[in-house]
Amino acid sequence: MNILFFLTPKSDVAFLYEDFTLRQALEKMEHRKYSAIPVLNREGEYIDTITEGDILWEIVRKHDFNMAKAEKVPLTEIKRRMRVEPVSIDVKIEDLMLKSMEQNFVPVIDDKKKFIGIVTRKDILQYCFEKLDRCDRQMSKEAIEPSICQITKYGNSANDKRLQ
Repeated sequence: MNILFFLTPKSDVAFLYEDFTLRQALEKMEHRKYSAIPVLNREGEYIDTITEGDILWEIVRKHDFNMAKAEKVPLTEIKRRMRVEPVSIDVKIEDLMLKSMEQNFVPVIDDKKKFIGIVTRKDILQYCFEKLDRCDRQMSKEAIEPSICQITKYGNSANDKRLQ
């Protein structure tokens, strides 16, 4: 399976540029209702992800927070508590799933290190749930109705005592 199946393309993802200010980050995160958001450079390369926690700790350290001051704080000055590493487009699904257990989304980059989108934990879980649900339904159906293989293996089902 290819990770492109799960990818939310960059065009559908809100992100910040590293030269944005704290105020711009807060406004975009509030508008999109994001708790974490990718940060790119102006060439489109993934730099890292900034979280509400990163911003909160920056505010706590400064004590006298206000929006006018936030306008002047570049994202590059905010210390990250956790480094969110991107994956390449050819990552193994197993590795993608492991990364998604640690973070809400996994940033995806191409072979030139350009940010191309994200894969969300929700998308992976939804895919897995649908697969499991299909398997459960198939197993339930096979337990109730004999499969074609069972019928043809033993001949005519009307004559096969095991299926009666």
